[in-house]
Amino acid sequence: MASMRLTLLLLFFTLNFVMFHSQARYHYHKKRKHSPPTSQISQPPSGAPAAGAPGPSNQPPKADPNVNPGVFDVRNFGAVGDGMTDDTEAFKAAWDAACQFESGVLLVPKSYSFMIQSTIFTGPCKGGLVFKVDGTVMPPDGPELWPSKNSKHQWLVFYRLDEMSLQGGGEINGRGEKWWNLPCKPHRGPNGSTLPGPCDSPVAIRFFMSNNLTVQGLKIIDSPQFNFRFDKCTNVHVESIHITAPALSPNTDGIHIENANNVRIYDSTISNGDDCVSIGSGCYDVDIRNITCGPGHGISIGSLGNHNSRACVSNITVRDSVIKNTDNGVRIKTWQGGSGAVSGITFDNLHMENVRNPIMIDQFYCLTKDCKNGSSAVLVSDIQYSGIKGTYDIRSPPMHFACSDSVPCTNITLSDVELLPAKGEMVLDPFCWNAYGDFEALTIPPVSCLLAGNPRSILENSLGLC
Repeated sequence: MASMRLTLLLLFFTLNFVMFHSQARYHYHKKRKHSPPTSQISQPPSGAPAAGAPGPSNQPPKADPNVNPGVFDVRNFGAVGDGMTDDTEAFKAAWDAACQFESGVLLVPKSYSFMIQSTIFTGPCKGGLVFKVDGTVMPPDGPELWPSKNSKHQWLVFYRLDEMSLQGGGEINGRGEKWWNLPCKPHRGPNGSTLPGPCDSPVAIRFFMSNNLTVQGLKIIDSPQFNFRFDKCTNVHVESIHITAPALSPNTDGIHIENANNVRIYDSTISNGDDCVSIGSGCYDVDIRNITCGPGHGISIGSLGNHNSRACVSNITVRDSVIKNTDNGVRIKTWQGGSGAVSGITFDNLHMENVRNPIMIDQFYCLTKDCKNGSSAVLVSDIQYSGIKGTYDIRSPPMHFACSDSVPCTNITLSDVELLPAKGEMVLDPFCWNAYGDFEALTIPPVSCLLAGNPRSILENSLGLC
């Protein structure tokens, strides 16, 4: 009996203990206030910075190794980008950093304008280097602001590089007007003459002794002199660039190549005061396609053979392009007294609009009135013109073949050429002088002045010219 009472008493205390703790757990959960878990993702800013502002307190952003590794923004190296501050040293520092990084990118950011002095960006660098221009880059404004210690022959130079790309959607502004207006420049003196005085003007962008280059997407305006120059370069690809300068801006060739090979120039628009593309000595394996050229002086091979020099150019193709409102269409120009050869040239599927000299070979090229005929000349041979159609300015014959007295042009071939006057009556007589060739189909206007065959003297003396 006693043991039963003891059992009931233990059961009573056990039930009360369980009920107490159940109620305690219930009330703890009911009274607790839950907080949402804290996010580890950064919250968006309250508002975007004003256009052109580098960041809070106008300080440039700090480099973050976890974001876009290998991208070197020039602002992180001290560039200001207000169009007035000299940002040259910042660009040099950013170049040095990107140069040592595989596939490094020097970034010129959008919405900023950077003024930099004449600078040489030197290699060798690691492969895949990109100079990416999304903003604006400009030199000092004219010769008076150009430091006397700096070269006036060139502005931005890229030297001894391999696998480098200059690209972006930004602008390179050469600020050329004050250079064009120097008294020494053509057409600036009385009656179109020139006046004495300093005359050096910088090439905007020069690549020298470099290989495997790409230039793409950029806009270049108002270069003081040549826009691009490629010297001693191999494997060059230029695509989708836009070059503009006034029609009377002197010596503003769009793209000039010299001693370069395996060059491709595609899908670009060039308007300026000189040749859209000029091809100098030592060039071979060049393909130019889908170019809109004009105003300007057209697309030229030369000038070659100046100062009795030897020049060699071969395997050049210009095709599928438009040339409009230019002084010349496609032109080969050489000086008297030179030597060497131009051969294997094809001009194909070209549309001319109001061009003064659509087809031209000029072996009497001269910039003054006192040039004399020489006993030697650069040989011009194996020149193919096909599918060239459009309109010409009647001030000059639509076809002009002026070949050297001592070294005639040979193997000129015309096919499917139709050139009509933009205004006025047709000029029926193309000009020929000591030019040998033939036509594979009737041309408009007819060409009856080409000589047949090949002169024996040329065949005997042409071996070993280049």
